[in-house]
Amino acid sequence: MAIDLDKLQQLLNHKFSDPDLARLALTHRSANKLNNERLEFLGDSLLGYIVAEILFEIFPQANEGELSRLRAMLVNKTTLAEIAREIDLKNFIQLGSGEKKSGGDNRDSILADAIEALIAAIYLDGGINSCKSLIEDWIADRIATESVVEQQKDAKTKLQEMMQAQGLSLPFYSVLEISGEAHEQKFLVECRVDVMAEPQKGTGSSKRNAEQQAANVMLTKLKALT
Repeated sequence: MAIDLDKLQQLLNHKFSDPDLARLALTHRSANKLNNERLEFLGDSLLGYIVAEILFEIFPQANEGELSRLRAMLVNKTTLAEIAREIDLKNFIQLGSGEKKSGGDNRDSILADAIEALIAAIYLDGGINSCKSLIEDWIADRIATESVVEQQKDAKTKLQEMMQAQGLSLPFYSVLEISGEAHEQKFLVECRVDVMAEPQKGTGSSKRNAEQQAANVMLTKLKALT
């Protein structure tokens, strides 16, 4: 299947000086030995750098941890696959017949890899500014307001920062119970803070998940008191 280059360029808002770069970026290893894996490698690094620069510019008050959390949310495979679906990229990806029959054109990993390869192709074809412009378009709605940074913080981080802001001791977590078989364990954890007499409990399939749930319950209780 030949790539509709004109339609692809409209979707990307970029006209390729070297159309072969676009074709290579969308060629999966199942379709050809000459494929997009090297471009994917370069695109992954470019994406991380450009998103970091964009966030650094947009959120001058955010600390390193907040910026790192938001960058991780924006560059992970799930987000990239979402972007690929938004631009119907599966219609352009070249797959081997077996991969296509197995639904490869809708697999998150393949879609995300193609996005990274396209980023590299546009960088090689048009330079860093063309590349940055495309990425900004893709992620603009996902970082529309500074509140997004706050939303990306997990419950334990939010609770810890709340206690620190009040000059109080950090939250204390303890495991009350571990139940279930080794491969399906369930953890019961309680969370204690200085300003709440009653500990709050959380459950989860891991100690971390249970702590997050307990912290979230504690945050809800504390906010109800204010």
